[in-house]
Amino acid sequence: MKVVSLSYPISSELKQQLGQPQIAAIGQFDGLHLGHASVLSTAVRLAREEGVPAALITFYPHPKDVIRKGSYEGYLTPQPDKEALLADMGIDILYVVEFNEALSKVSPEAFFTDVLLPLELKTAVVGFDFRFGHKGQGDADMLAELGKGAMKVITIPPFLMSGEKVGSSSIRTALKTGQLSDANRWLGRHYRIRGSVIHGEKRGRLIGFPTANLELAESYVVPALGVYAVFAQIPGENRRIPGVMNVGVKPTFHEGITKPVFEVHLFDYEADLYGQMLTVDLVSYIRKEHKFESVDELVEWINRDAAEARTILSESE
Repeated sequence: MKVVSLSYPISSELKQQLGQPQIAAIGQFDGLHLGHASVLSTAVRLAREEGVPAALITFYPHPKDVIRKGSYEGYLTPQPDKEALLADMGIDILYVVEFNEALSKVSPEAFFTDVLLPLELKTAVVGFDFRFGHKGQGDADMLAELGKGAMKVITIPPFLMSGEKVGSSSIRTALKTGQLSDANRWLGRHYRIRGSVIHGEKRGRLIGFPTANLELAESYVVPALGVYAVFAQIPGENRRIPGVMNVGVKPTFHEGITKPVFEVHLFDYEADLYGQMLTVDLVSYIRKEHKFESVDELVEWINRDAAEARTILSESE
């Protein structure tokens, strides 16, 4: 997959280089959930039928992260994660448009003329709730009107599961409230985070449960505090390693900590992981984090959590 970074306004030279018949999905696509997949699969199918590249036009940073509209804390799929997933979904060209204050003020008409038209799109595929241009003034109908004679516009209806619309906002809420099973079902895969292993307090080693402390590589949506059954992947190892992860503020040992710590205990694994980049898939939410009266009680619960995680993960393989 070819990745092309764009900033507004696009230079004349770059417009000449990029212009070619192609079919593109357009949108933010944070999460790349099953609803997004329905948009992307349509674009890929049409592109294959037409014998032209399948493209995706997206924006980074997220517009809400730039204009501070509403509550927006972290990404479901930060840009590097999104690129890896899109390559597996059949996208040939990924256009990443830099979203900044200047672009936020561009009218829908100017965005169409200055960004979309030079790309020579045969067809644009968008979701039912697609918006573009200053203050989201443009929608799919306006895009179709602007594209008359130049490109077709196909609008994909909402993707429903059990009668409920699949959307990024619902997935965010599910993650933050401990409804991981719903989030994973709507994503069509396990929620994933990546982070490098850093030195921690090494308390886990003293109580028989050494942990890899993760410094997250990107600004992810932080899931509900608590204990998770997880699979981890380590660079150079072609396997998933089962384990248990705690996301929390360690109330048994500390007070006043507000930034969650991500600690992963890998089952039957003893290699030195410091400096390694771990990819962690959250498979199941086991319980909330809470304060224990003693270290012995904490160890007892960790043993329970580990046993439950082993059972869950053995059934997931």
